Amino acid sequence: MRFSLTPKETSFYDMFAAAAENLVVGSKLLLELLGSDVAARAEIVERMRAAEHAGDDTTHAIFHQLNSSFITPFDREDIYNLASSLDDIMDFMEEAVDLVVLYDIQTLPKGVEEQIEVLARAAELTAEAMPRLRSMAHLNEYWIEINRLENQADQIHRKLLAHLFSGQYEAIEVLKLKQVVDVLEEAADAFEHVANTVETIAVKES
Repeated sequence: MRFSLTPKETSFYDMFAAAAENLVVGSKLLLELLGSDVAARAEIVERMRAAEHAGDDTTHAIFHQLNSSFITPFDREDIYNLASSLDDIMDFMEEAVDLVVLYDIQTLPKGVEEQIEVLARAAELTAEAMPRLRSMAHLNEYWIEINRLENQADQIHRKLLAHLFSGQYEAIEVLKLKQVVDVLEEAADAFEHVANTVETIAVKES
């Protein structure tokens, strides 16, 4: 562990934890979307939009702190990358919910539920991991599991695409559903980007 006699700005840890907890909120709203009727979806969209705005506020606070801090707990580039990737996840979640409502998708394929369950688990693991940045302890289990989940998400995504192009759907419905499953896959990729950044930070600080 690297030692320094100069005090470092520690509020970053709290803000990263808040951003990750907000992802748990987003993933729960995605799960709620699955079990909702069409009439209830507009309200879920509004709650997701509020969560996305809260995530933006946290990201902006991190960037402001980064620009105003002389000493940071780890490399500035890594702080920026971590904050940006956390924000990307929330953006993708919000986009998926918005697309379902805007496209008036009545029924989502079964594989979408599997995608969202993977994202919900990744959100929980990320929220558990962020507070451990303070000590850099027990983080390797986190990024290993996130990488496993991302591989699982890739497999689910490929199966969903095969299902969508099987001829069971009208062409316009394929286009709508493909956008939703693609953006959920992007969310899974962004979770892996977060884990990879955490691994980079841990290696540098070891």
